[in-house]
Amino acid sequence: MWGAGTATGVGSMPGTDAREAARTVTGSLETLPHLPELPARGPGADMIGRTAGLLVDVFAHVEPSGWRISDRPGRDTRRARSWLGEDLDALEEFTQGYAGLLKVSAVGPWTLAAALELRSGEAALGDPGACRDLAASLAEGLRGHLADVRRRVPGARVVLQLDEPSLTAVLRGQIRTASGYRTHRAVDRAVVEGALRELAGVAQEVPGGALVVHTCAPDVPFALLRRAGAAAVSFDFSLLTERDDEAIGEAVEAGVTLFAGVVPGVDTPLSDPAGSVMGVRTLWRRLGLSPGTLAESVVVAPGCGLAGASPAYARAALAHCVRAATSLADNPE
Repeated sequence: MWGAGTATGVGSMPGTDAREAARTVTGSLETLPHLPELPARGPGADMIGRTAGLLVDVFAHVEPSGWRISDRPGRDTRRARSWLGEDLDALEEFTQGYAGLLKVSAVGPWTLAAALELRSGEAALGDPGACRDLAASLAEGLRGHLADVRRRVPGARVVLQLDEPSLTAVLRGQIRTASGYRTHRAVDRAVVEGALRELAGVAQEVPGGALVVHTCAPDVPFALLRRAGAAAVSFDFSLLTERDDEAIGEAVEAGVTLFAGVVPGVDTPLSDPAGSVMGVRTLWRRLGLSPGTLAESVVVAPGCGLAGASPAYARAALAHCVRAATSLADNPE
């Protein structure tokens, strides 16, 4: 579905200029551009606030401790929706006539439940009913969001990326309560998988659509994400260990694409592009997979978002991803 030699970004970009971010992303990533996020603008442009603005019949506002669920939409919700509209306007401007894959992202239901506070100040994660309501609201909001993107870029095949950096901590019971003295109980894996499967269904309602799940945390639950219907898993390649080999091999053999985050998300001297994907080739050999499948099974990306990078580095990082993906396609061995 992705094509050999494909590269993409994760989501966030530096700065506050939506048009500049859209110009950079669409100009650099010809085969898999994405809708940029600009968290430097402040609350409502951050990943939690941006996704809270997408929710249907659930609202949130900013407290000193973070985002908290509200009774009605307020200034923070309106600001989040306004900035998303600005980003979509810029994307539409720079994708006139575009035909191909286009990626949009939102925070996944479990990272959202770990970050959004109930009125009590505790995370929604501690209330199973609140978790179900959040997942359902997110599904409905994303359904409308994907439809809006398709209207604006009619030639695009829109894929959905869910950002789940807290997923492993949720599964292990490592999310701290408001007091900081305890942790929330681990959520049952079947419950976690079920909510993600529901959102995979939303992504697949779009013609040619698919679900990508991104996490920049260690110990990615590849098997769970594969069972939940993720077509691709996006991760920080530097955090992999050989303990992950079996799950990765099973995922690849089941048709899951790896979005290998091989380029640092903050300003760092970049090696030659072929060197950046050397570890991917080594992994393939270790797994005993055919080199001929490598370029079709791997998309090259940064390890995480680029919001903490300089604008010059962000541009260089995306261009480096493109060259590294080409290197992988030209010389898989």
